[in-house]
Amino acid sequence: MSNTLPDLPYAYDALEPFISKQIMELHHKKHHQTYVNALNAAEQAYAKASTPKERIALQAALKFNGGGHINHSLFWKNLAPSASEGRGNGGQLRDGPLKEAIVKTFGSLDNLKKEFNATTAAIQGSGWGWLGWNQSTKVLEITTTANQDPLLTHVPIIGVDIWEHAFYLQYLNVKADYLNAIWNVINFDEAEKRFLEAQSGAKL
Repeated sequence: MSNTLPDLPYAYDALEPFISKQIMELHHKKHHQTYVNALNAAEQAYAKASTPKERIALQAALKFNGGGHINHSLFWKNLAPSASEGRGNGGQLRDGPLKEAIVKTFGSLDNLKKEFNATTAAIQGSGWGWLGWNQSTKVLEITTTANQDPLLTHVPIIGVDIWEHAFYLQYLNVKADYLNAIWNVINFDEAEKRFLEAQSGAKL
């Protein structure tokens, strides 16, 4: 079964002024679509491979493009039109289990943002910043992955793309401005849903 590009749950301009329509169109229709196409090609080639050497040679393409598809599919759901702009629920952390866990671990949402932004901004080159649930310690933790590597050590609760294609047309090379802005469109309702599923042992 081939992989397909998921529809966005909002319009391309719905995250403005924090993420521009131009970025969203390019990011979704061009970059994510490229990962989907390349993943399908790699999977087809793997199915036809007749030797271990041929299958091993395809591992990098499967990991890179498969990770790109997984990460972006989560990323779109992790965003929502901003409450501060009167457009939706983006940026609003309501009282509930996720807020309680964030306060317990980080002291406050502001502390989480500062630590997350500092950790994610420090990524060398391209990658992703994550708020993840550690299934072993039962604690929320901030971590990163390089390139398009999916998060395998934790259950992903919130993921932020720090590849330049995610922000450069609007924020140029100032990662800090992009990271500060994106919290205005983080879908904490979706994050809490993932958090509750993670606690129930669901595989995400």
